[in-house]
Amino acid sequence: MSFTDPTEPVPTELRAAEFAVRPITPDDAERDYAAVMESRAELRLWEQSDWPADDFTVDDNRSDLVDLQSRHDAHRAFTYTVVDPAGAESLGCVYVFPTAATFLARSAVTPVADDAWKDVDAVVYFWVRRSRIEDRLDERLLAALRAWFAGEWGFARTVFATSERFDQQVALLGATDLALRFELREPDKPGTYLVYG
Repeated sequence: MSFTDPTEPVPTELRAAEFAVRPITPDDAERDYAAVMESRAELRLWEQSDWPADDFTVDDNRSDLVDLQSRHDAHRAFTYTVVDPAGAESLGCVYVFPTAATFLARSAVTPVADDAWKDVDAVVYFWVRRSRIEDRLDERLLAALRAWFAGEWGFARTVFATSERFDQQVALLGATDLALRFELREPDKPGTYLVYG
């Protein structure tokens, strides 16, 4: 599939027994805000920044979600919310980027082995709210995402990225059969992102 072709169909939903993954919209602002603020310590490691700030508001979040929906609709990047089966609670988010995304195009990417960055179609980032990490929801979400991308997306090569500072997610990815393929340095971030595929 093509990120840039707005006529290309994009998978709209992933359903599992304990969660659903669907495109995020501004209507999710309050649910998403609750998950973001509960998980802000982890997200600051994941983002390698001070986001979300302590004074981040629901309105700030809604503005962010307007931008995310606009990007999604324009096929520049795809953002999904992870919700409980009833849709009442946000459990996390999934972000799908092309390697041509501005922040990735500006990054220094170092292959760990013989992989070529040009062969990567999509870079996936995800997080799960703090209260669901203990019961290993992130592990089950990752497994579901891998099957979803392999079966329903038209990408030949999808990779998963996380911050080297987010030890819990590094351990999660490292415990699978995914291998470290690239190290990625964004110019405005203090540390490295690890990319598995």
